[in-house]
Amino acid sequence: MQIEWLQALIIVTTSVGSALLALGVLTAILSARGGSALRTSAHPMLEPTVFLFDEHDLVDATGPARALLDAAPMAASDWARFAAFVAPRFDDFDRAMTTLAERGTLELTSKRGEGGHAALRLQAEDVNGLARITLIDPEAEGRGLIVDGLSQRALEDELDLLRLTLDHSPALVWREDGEGGIIWANRAYMLRSGAFADSEDALVWPLPKLFPLDENAPLSSPRRMRLETADGGATWFDCHSFALDSGALHFALPADATVRAEKALRDFVQTLTKTFADLPIGLAIFDRQRQLQLFNPALIDLTQLGPEFLSARPTLYAFLDRLREARMMPEPKDYRSWRLQMTELEQAAAAGFHAETWTLPSGQTYRVTGRPHPDGAIAFLFEDISSEISLTRRFRAELEQGQEVLDLMTEAVAIFQPSGELTASNAAYDTLWGVEPGNTLGRVTLLDAVRLWQDHCAESELWVQARGFSTRIGQRAEITGTVQRLSDGKAIDCRFVPMNGGAMMASFLPRETAPEPQLSTPRRPVLRGELLAR
Repeated sequence: MQIEWLQALIIVTTSVGSALLALGVLTAILSARGGSALRTSAHPMLEPTVFLFDEHDLVDATGPARALLDAAPMAASDWARFAAFVAPRFDDFDRAMTTLAERGTLELTSKRGEGGHAALRLQAEDVNGLARITLIDPEAEGRGLIVDGLSQRALEDELDLLRLTLDHSPALVWREDGEGGIIWANRAYMLRSGAFADSEDALVWPLPKLFPLDENAPLSSPRRMRLETADGGATWFDCHSFALDSGALHFALPADATVRAEKALRDFVQTLTKTFADLPIGLAIFDRQRQLQLFNPALIDLTQLGPEFLSARPTLYAFLDRLREARMMPEPKDYRSWRLQMTELEQAAAAGFHAETWTLPSGQTYRVTGRPHPDGAIAFLFEDISSEISLTRRFRAELEQGQEVLDLMTEAVAIFQPSGELTASNAAYDTLWGVEPGNTLGRVTLLDAVRLWQDHCAESELWVQARGFSTRIGQRAEITGTVQRLSDGKAIDCRFVPMNGGAMMASFLPRETAPEPQLSTPRRPVLRGELLAR
């Protein structure tokens, strides 16, 4: 009996354990299926990107494929828009697609994406004369990507802003791949290259290449490029290039205004150069580093420095050293004092207008003028004034000789300009009237002189006539007369003679005896008709 109860207990226990085990297994299976269903709803399978083309016409496309075409550049056909996206990423895409009907299927792998992204794959097959093309992204294959709506909107807004900015840029911007093919360009480049077929909604692909850039040229420095226009003219651009991981990014900035300014500057410099070449004055311009930047042929003639030396752009001190060696500057006492003098010359020329006169050992005389120029430059002018100095010395010698002749005369003489100023007198005049030599020239007028004569002599009508001598208009006659000096009673013969240009000479000759003062009547010039009548 006990054995039967024991057997029944064992059977019941075994049945309950089996049921529990089956329930656990069933729960696990159901949980696994439920989790998979949840994951499937949370991460739905990504719909493939598939295009179906009949020649250049799009027959059908999946949702992602149509979204891709909407984001691609505008072109004349759906195929051109598709090629604008695919051709820059897959090498030999156009050539490979021409062999699709013959091969039946083909598969291409894109270039390595930027930022470490995996390469895309393109699968194409010929289906009853239609081309079925599938684009596969390995990073998104087999799973969907969940993107936050606000983040996606921010990315789209930023993309629109960047596109709008580049489309309104006056500079031409384009991007090339590693083989030099253009894979992207802004609106200014497309307008310039004629990439738009009928309107801006139709794009020609591949994009035309405007600038024949040298691939071996360094990209660090800008290059000046020229484009021919339809009317036979030319436009200029400054091209700046920047190397990328796969290709290069180029910017072409309009440079027409810069080219015109440079041409105007060159023409102006040429005009100045031609003008300087005809100048008899030597010109030397040193920049702020005190290197010779410009000189004219007259500098070679005046300094006797060879054109080879001057063309080598010597420094200011090397230039002055060579002048000293050629004995084309004043002989210095010693080298130290000479260097100090040249330093003072440079500082004075840089500070403002400075001029010196150099008397050379050869007997020539140079006037050296220093002038400051913008940006710290200095210009020196070398002028041979030997003939001017010689003429001045000769003129001064003639004046001194004339003055010496006047001083040797016993007759007191004074010369008055038409304005009445005293310009010359001799020693006899200074002694007679008690004036200091040199203090009266240019300071005393005829009226002052008449007043001086009148104070030293007795009353006479002669002074009245002398005072009015310079105020007479028309022909003036010589006036003579005799006056008596008050100090010693001596008689003085006076004579006032008109000179060319309206000047007048006054002469005074004291007599040894003192006769009665007389006043002669003015002698009127004899006319030619009166001589004939006689």
